[in-house]
Amino acid sequence: MPSPCGGHADRGAVGSCTDARCPPDPSRSRRGGWYNQSVEPPRFPAVPPLAAWLAGVIDHEAYIGLAERLAWEVSEPGGRGPTLLLCELKPLITIGRLGSRTDVRFTDDELRAWRLGVRFTGRGGGAILHGPGQVFASLVTPLDALGLGRHGVGPYIGRLEAGVAEALRTLGCEPRSVPGGGLCGRSGLLAAVTVAVRRGIASHGVFVNVCPALAAYRRIRTVTGAPTSADPSGCMMGSVEADVRRRIRMPDARTALVRGIADAFGFSRTHVHAGFPLRVDAPAHTPPEVLSRVG
Repeated sequence: MPSPCGGHADRGAVGSCTDARCPPDPSRSRRGGWYNQSVEPPRFPAVPPLAAWLAGVIDHEAYIGLAERLAWEVSEPGGRGPTLLLCELKPLITIGRLGSRTDVRFTDDELRAWRLGVRFTGRGGGAILHGPGQVFASLVTPLDALGLGRHGVGPYIGRLEAGVAEALRTLGCEPRSVPGGGLCGRSGLLAAVTVAVRRGIASHGVFVNVCPALAAYRRIRTVTGAPTSADPSGCMMGSVEADVRRRIRMPDARTALVRGIADAFGFSRTHVHAGFPLRVDAPAHTPPEVLSRVG
């Protein structure tokens, strides 16, 4: 039987023809190759492995130094791969680029009584109180390594939020995205997104309230989000425990965050380590600093 292109005497030779009118060889399976050899198969960016570090408590100044060193190492050709650090910051209030001192509803005297300092920082997001029961998931990675391009900040934040949302669902919450960068639940803001991108390198990440005492958090305006019964203004942080009304173990929350973030970005493998990825030098002790200015 002649082929449509008229160049074959039998059907057995049809599969080798490059004419568009000629059907593919039925003996060729998908496993054996693409039917039309003139069309290149789609190429997907190869996402490198993720190194996840389950660390402990760290001072804010020490974390900033660690994050800068990690950003330098992942930016070097052939250097460190994407690194996810899960840690806990010592009690402190930090204010990001979207916040100001007016978001902290403590007087200077109250801050001294609570032994809380206030620091302005270059991360994204607003004012956040840090302390026991909160997990900080800091992802340090070049955006290029994720196939997003140096300027793909929006898609990066979207994937990060999706990964954290999946982790919260694993823990029993029903999160929803809110304006200003975060995920809200029934008790208030569960996760505050605080990403910073410099020269194509993403750092910082997201703060997740797992099981903190919420009294002090109710006096911090973090974002302008969706109102809840516990937070009519929609701007204060709640917690995972308050949402699900049962005890949540911090190791379970960390495991869920690692899995959710790794799946959201499609990392080929995830290597989990204990401790910090680099040596952390303890800063000299300084008394809490109270800042009164509006930033």
